[in-house]
Amino acid sequence: GSCATFLTFTGNAETLKHEPKKSNTDIYTRLRDFWQHYYSAHYMNVVVQSKETLDTLEKWVKEIFSQIPNNGLPKPNFGHLTQPFDTPEFYKLYRVVPIRNVHSLSIAWGLPPQERHYRVKPLHYISWLVGHEGKGSVLSFLRKKFWALALYGGNGETGFEQNSTYSIFSISVTLTDEGYEHFYEVAHVVFQYLKMLQKRGPDKRIWEEIQKIEANEFYFQDQADPIDYVESLCENIHIFCKEDFLTGDQLLLEYKPEIIADVLNQLCPLRANLVLLSAASERKCHLKERWFGTQYSVEDIDKYWSDLWASDFQLNQDLHLPEENKYIATDFALKASDWPDTEHPVKILSTHHGCVWYKKDNKFKIPKAYIRFHLISPLIQQSAKSVVLFETFVNILSHNLAEPAYEADVAQLEYKLVSGEHGLVIRVKGFNHKLPLLFQLIIDQLSDFSFTPAVFEMITEQLKKTYFNILIKPEILAKDVRSLILEHGKWSMIDRYRRLMKGLYTESLSSFVKGFKSHLYVEGLVQGNFTSRESKDFLNYVVLNLQFLPLLHPCPVQFRVVDLPNTHLLCKVKTLNRGDANSEVTVYYQSGARSLREYTLMELLVMHMEEPCFNFLRTKQTLGYHVYPTCRNTSGILGFSVTVTTQATKNNSEFVDKKIEEFLLYFEGKMRLLTEKAFRTQVKVEKQPKHSLIRMALIFPYC
Repeated sequence: GSCATFLTFTGNAETLKHEPKKSNTDIYTRLRDFWQHYYSAHYMNVVVQSKETLDTLEKWVKEIFSQIPNNGLPKPNFGHLTQPFDTPEFYKLYRVVPIRNVHSLSIAWGLPPQERHYRVKPLHYISWLVGHEGKGSVLSFLRKKFWALALYGGNGETGFEQNSTYSIFSISVTLTDEGYEHFYEVAHVVFQYLKMLQKRGPDKRIWEEIQKIEANEFYFQDQADPIDYVESLCENIHIFCKEDFLTGDQLLLEYKPEIIADVLNQLCPLRANLVLLSAASERKCHLKERWFGTQYSVEDIDKYWSDLWASDFQLNQDLHLPEENKYIATDFALKASDWPDTEHPVKILSTHHGCVWYKKDNKFKIPKAYIRFHLISPLIQQSAKSVVLFETFVNILSHNLAEPAYEADVAQLEYKLVSGEHGLVIRVKGFNHKLPLLFQLIIDQLSDFSFTPAVFEMITEQLKKTYFNILIKPEILAKDVRSLILEHGKWSMIDRYRRLMKGLYTESLSSFVKGFKSHLYVEGLVQGNFTSRESKDFLNYVVLNLQFLPLLHPCPVQFRVVDLPNTHLLCKVKTLNRGDANSEVTVYYQSGARSLREYTLMELLVMHMEEPCFNFLRTKQTLGYHVYPTCRNTSGILGFSVTVTTQATKNNSEFVDKKIEEFLLYFEGKMRLLTEKAFRTQVKVEKQPKHSLIRMALIFPYC
């Protein structure tokens, strides 16, 4: 909470047993004293959410909580402990060697506590601008230099980052290889942007844009999970005034430029902490963290840069405030239906070029929509090279969209481009008022697709790292191997990685993209607050702007799946991460091509399996922390699996496999005892509406 110095702690036998023993510290007594001091009713809040009457809830609360003691001790005050990071050790450059293959620069400041300014939210305003990705932003400039891939800034509002002692403001930049070589220049660009903000001062137009966007999200948000909502309110009661309990954590309520300016002026270079994460720094990292063995080094900021940052350095003319956001929704009217109401999406348009599925939202009645288009091509699965070229193409397209689509993103319009196994999947969702603008922007970028050799090199290098980081995770490797065994014609992640490491040429990508866009079949789903006429316009826009020819032959959108024989088959693969002492054991059971009813029954079966699976394999057998069953739909073939992540030094995979078989025999007996009443209760729970248009759309993935 707001008074805790840290939100979470880490301990072991050395810190909790051996060291206290040396200093004659009784840990149990200390823990007991802490509990007696802080386990008191006047420190606590209770929030109850239920359909029961207020009288009933009040009665329950009194019965359950009235016996909690109240020691009447004054609440602790940590006001005298402000600025805990104002030490010489903080204002340094720390190089750290990470496990993952990544370059990252983090810049952080320790600030006075900002919780009391929750109505103004100065850190939120600053992080909005620092993290902006549109024209004139830090990231836009760094991307043009090919120094950065991503940037995140702000305060996580956890007990560690924000409490009654301090607030942390941090900026994290994911660097390219070239960006790593110029990390001081990257930091300088960040400081130039902050200096520009300091000189200009707070901007009311931007603050009000943020206020409007946050208000739109608040007033049209999906119903939260009750347990999450009451937990959030409990925290709010500790921090906010009574009238702001429900809104204080989300809405911007007061514009006070002097408070924002005060925080901005504290974000100066000489008071910053720099952390550079990269395996390339290993030779310079001669120190080792005591508990986790992390290699690191500590050094003064380079004199050239510290002298420059201490001076009145020049501003960067390429850095400026964002323009007015045209994607902010202002029309929330519900559209009149022009199509008969249906339970499921129906096909309303079908041509040689494609088709559209449609469902008007007459259930949730919110001014939002979900659009999903699948641009299907037979080129993708022709070879491992084709798959890699396609993923490179989609990543470059996403890169090209990052700047022009960022305003839509911050206005609560979401989009995602997915390199599907048989085509490009375009997903957009959010307020329907401005959603067509975002969809059209994506299609326009696809139509006018282009790239430079430098962007091509940057994306392919990043793709190598992505493939590598995926392959060193046992759970991902196991999934990839399972798919490779079952799905005929699928190219594995290792196939793709090997092909990428051989090298690709820009000419190959240009040729592939030209072929991809020349012949397509487009299948779309439009669901929500759109009319059927408007929904057809989305397909018409794609066809008109891409000018593609229909496919000569239908392109299957699912792989052929191997029909497993009725016997026990074993596949063992060595992990590619030699430093990982864990084994991933997945036992897969194939059912076959089944109906929607049988798929639903399989999901119910797996839901019944979750708790006993964890109890049997994790709690009783102590095989590992990650233990779970999963319902599997492999290109339309139904099945389920049980997965256990275990320490290879403790349990071999054959032993874990045997225990999974034992569990299934135990579970079979347990299911025979399942009563009709318990089954109906489970069905009733799963039938409850999720209060989300998007969740409902995902139930019917027609394309």
